[in-house]
This record gives sequence, C-alpha cells and structure tokens, in this order.
Amino acid sequence: MDNLFAGLISSKTRIKLLIRFFFNPRTRSYLRELAKEFNLSTNAVREELNQLRSTNLLKSEKNGRQVYYMANQKHPLYEELKSMVGKVMGIDQVIDGIVNRLGDLERAYLIDDYAEGKDTGIIDLLLVGNIDHYHLNDLSRKTERYIKRKIRSLVLSRKEYQQLLPKLKNRPRVLIWQAPDK
Repeated sequence: MDNLFAGLISSKTRIKLLIRFFFNPRTRSYLRELAKEFNLSTNAVREELNQLRSTNLLKSEKNGRQVYYMANQKHPLYEELKSMVGKVMGIDQVIDGIVNRLGDLERAYLIDDYAEGKDTGIIDLLLVGNIDHYHLNDLSRKTERYIKRKIRSLVLSRKEYQQLLPKLKNRPRVLIWQAPDK
C-alpha cells in the first residue's frame, strides 16, 4: 500500500503534496509552511509546486506577501486523484469496515491532521451514533495492520456531538460518511 504512489510517481515530495492537497479540497498552504512540515528546503518544495501548477493540478493565489497553493478542483483528474489519495491513505478501507460492522452509525468524520491532508500515521476518527465498541476495537486493529497506520476513535452519541460541536468547529474535520437519512 505504501508503494502505490511511489510506483507511479518518483518524487516523494510530489507525493506528499498530492496527498496534502487532494485529500481535503479546502487545504491551502504556502511554501515555507510546506517546507517546514516536510523538513525540506524551500527550493525543493518550490520546484514541485511549480511542476504541479504548470500541469494545472494546483492553483495559487496571492494574499499579502504569501502565495497560497490549493488543489484545482476544476481539473479533469481532480476526482480521480482525490480517490487515489484516499486509497493510499487507507481511508476507504476504514470507512468500508466501519459502515458495514459497527451498528447504528450516523456520521463519520476525519479530524485533525488527516483532515488537513497531513499523513502523520495516526488517523483520528469522530464517530457519531450507537457504536459496538467491541467490533470497533477489533476492526481498528485489523485495519491498522492492513493500512500501516494507527486509528484513534472518539465515539459520541448524537446529543454528545451536538454539545461538543462549538469546540469542534475550531478543529479541522472532514465528513467522510453520513447515513442516507441523517
């Protein structure tokens, strides 16, 4: 799984940028922020940003002295790249398992680092509903081995979620699944 993109794309920096921008379409970052996060020189990151911009996969906008980069959601390959990034990060496996085995799940959110497109190795999930904790722990262990990432879950009832919502609005989160009638 880790080598899926590496077999297609030789630049590790480009892979990190694709994951960063195509996992969450709202992600916006600037050059120095990315260089610091990836622990690379600004020149190395700039070169890859320019390459992705020249193919129109990324777009940029200037805000004061900063140039912010983001995924070009109008690019013909946007949806396919977004799907591939989800597979590389293992999110599709997590969601498939959760939805099919955990009981009365209403919503599933990805929160914090992964919601920002940062592949830190720890996937933080917020699950809303009446969840079978035994199956969640079992599923998490099995999925972690497959995707080679740690899964941390916070399970809340609908009422608990509503109470916590004001604090959650300040944290990065992406709705990754919702029951059809919720």
